[in-house]
Amino acid sequence: MASDITLVTGATGFVGSAVARVLRGRGHNLRLLVRSTSDRSNINDLEAEIVVGDLSEPATLTEAFKGVRYLFHVAADYRLWVPDPDVMMRANVEGTKQLMLMAQKAGVEKIVYCSSVAALATAHDGIPANEDSPVTEDQIVGAYKRSKYRAEQLVLKMAKEEGLPVIIVNPSTPIGPRDIKPTPTGQMIWDCVRKRMPAYVDTGLNIVHVDDVAEGHVLALERGKLGEKYILGGDNLMLGDFFALISREADIAPPKIKLNQSLLYPVALISEGLARAFKIEPRVTREMLAMSRKLMFFSSDKAKKDLNYTPRPAEEAVADAVAWFKKKN
Repeated sequence: MASDITLVTGATGFVGSAVARVLRGRGHNLRLLVRSTSDRSNINDLEAEIVVGDLSEPATLTEAFKGVRYLFHVAADYRLWVPDPDVMMRANVEGTKQLMLMAQKAGVEKIVYCSSVAALATAHDGIPANEDSPVTEDQIVGAYKRSKYRAEQLVLKMAKEEGLPVIIVNPSTPIGPRDIKPTPTGQMIWDCVRKRMPAYVDTGLNIVHVDDVAEGHVLALERGKLGEKYILGGDNLMLGDFFALISREADIAPPKIKLNQSLLYPVALISEGLARAFKIEPRVTREMLAMSRKLMFFSSDKAKKDLNYTPRPAEEAVADAVAWFKKKN
């Protein structure tokens, strides 16, 4: 009898847990790959088989692939700053490669790989980028973005040359409930709500509800074409407008001081030095400032047309995110 197990990596995380919930709602028999150290609060109420394993140790994944029909690879090391970029490269690039090889060997019917808009071009002359906007690695800023670019290129090559049955999705900037770590964007939202965001460097980003991103993953499985990429985004907003939405929802005054990137360069150097010395997350880094010079505006038209992807407005995503952070804290 053919198996019908759907394996999800990264299922304890923000996006992964949302994907798992949509899949369970569609009737999938779930197997969730988790690390022994993972916080499982996002999946405690989910009907699923739990398998403990680590992408950095392929030998621990053998059991996870038994009888698997579909694979959703959502796990990733997502940090905007790392003291040792090689650690992130091993997790996001080599870990993805090993997982894809194991999926091939296990005869997985279809794979949905969660990449990121971080692997894509940014807006040019204010025009949102799409899946086909040209980009090279030397245009990618930051260790996380480079790792996602390399992993995506590797997966695309395997699809083209080895027939890997994969569909790639590129989420933009998801926000919403269950952001337990939180993500860098979630931290910004919570800082703004607590009035700990007196100033900001304005940039452009694409905001999407995490549950819409999750729905897009499953639509990719159901309707997507093998070897294709689909941006799963929402509304393009300037950061100042994003903070205005958060402030309106939280009934507070929005941050009004807009800073120039160059003025913050010395602050970034000090922040990185303190982070290395005390093993803490820096508040601002040189890479963050470099990223902020690019508008992260994207078009989801391809996903809307081919997958029937229908993201809700950013206002609703912000409302759900603010409500969740207030309830949790």
